[in-house]
Amino acid sequence: MFDTLSEKLDAVFKKLRGRGRLTEEDVQVAMREVRLALLEADVNFKVVKDFVAAVRERAVGQDVLQSLTPGQQVIRVVRDELALLMGTGEENRLDLAARPPVGIMLCGLQGAGKTTTCGKLALKLRKEKRSPLLVPADVYRPAAIEQLKVLGRQLDIPVYDSRVDQDPVAICRDAHAFADRNGYDTLILDTAGRLHIDDALMQELERIKEVVEPREILLVADAMTGQDAVNVATAFNERLGLTGVILTKLDGDARGGAALSIRSVTGKPIKLVGVGEKLDALEAFHPERMAQRILGMGDVLSLIEKAEATFDRDQAAEMAQQLRKEGFTLETFRDQLKAIKKMGSMESLLGMIPGAGKALKQMQGMQMPEKEFQRIEAIISSMTPQERRDHRLINGSRRLRIAKGSGTRVQDVNQLLKQFTEAQTMMKRMQKLGPKGLRGLMGKGGGLPF
Repeated sequence: MFDTLSEKLDAVFKKLRGRGRLTEEDVQVAMREVRLALLEADVNFKVVKDFVAAVRERAVGQDVLQSLTPGQQVIRVVRDELALLMGTGEENRLDLAARPPVGIMLCGLQGAGKTTTCGKLALKLRKEKRSPLLVPADVYRPAAIEQLKVLGRQLDIPVYDSRVDQDPVAICRDAHAFADRNGYDTLILDTAGRLHIDDALMQELERIKEVVEPREILLVADAMTGQDAVNVATAFNERLGLTGVILTKLDGDARGGAALSIRSVTGKPIKLVGVGEKLDALEAFHPERMAQRILGMGDVLSLIEKAEATFDRDQAAEMAQQLRKEGFTLETFRDQLKAIKKMGSMESLLGMIPGAGKALKQMQGMQMPEKEFQRIEAIISSMTPQERRDHRLINGSRRLRIAKGSGTRVQDVNQLLKQFTEAQTMMKRMQKLGPKGLRGLMGKGGGLPF
């Protein structure tokens, strides 16, 4: 989402990095360019004005201008202020510390992805060892109740059995009592939305709030709508007293103004973000990590957390044992690719690695990692089990068969086998060298040669 803004800010800071010393005038020029970049990203005008003023005040201080690396110090100030703009960290977390069943009420306009987000949130909470119950309380939109029931079946998460002829307030009240009797500790309410805000909708939501007394009242807003999302958040907050916001479609190509404005304008933090269409693509929002990603610094902590959540320890141990027993084969290579793909799209993962996102943009005309991985997996899957365990069996006729089976060219098969052979050779060298030798190998060239 923040690609354009990141590029513009990077261009501004590139000028600062090259300076041995900075003057107040240098900072003023840089801040004018930062201001334009934020306005073009659809950030609220008042938010931009306050942000630039805060950065300028800190950046022209003696501790920055007289430091050994003033350019880097200014970037650090911008990073800190960007993070502060989006929250303090603590306030961005869900607050579920209450007597169960804890109510989470999701509200918003139609089209923001509210019902799907209910399913995503239920899955996320179940992974955190909670016991959620989904409550379909939107009796107006055709098939809304059925959509949530389908999601519940997909995720194996219980859904309260409501009907379109029932009163939404009664549904939520009865569901709360049902959850209390049956040991569900979290109640996720999928309330009705409209194409626009009206008094009837707000009155219904106010009555649901009064009956259930939810711990969290979260607005589900579409990040692609920019400042409209901020306006919607303001209106809902005035009537309901929101506790936070869930921004959906943060993986889209909007300019990012909603994410950077919503907390400052409404006073309500972003607590969760939707980063894809898959049902596990809902993440906690970390302001400091998002600020680092906007400035091209990556987000290694989120990458580590994704890996820990994706890779099962027993499977990892089994894969390591197989690697020791059979060596690095095309079979183990394919299994590792599948495991990495579970973490999300390669573009989103590379965006978390410092410098990788920028390098990806410079690869104009080259195959994107996601497509490259799909091609590699297709080629390996077209091989027989024997060929995957011992690639030396693959002669000319076999290569032709594999290419036809995978919908690729013989040259693609040859290229994969060549790259794999080089990687396999390196893996054998690493095993012989051991940990000490590996550190020495990496030290000589600054990194592994593959």
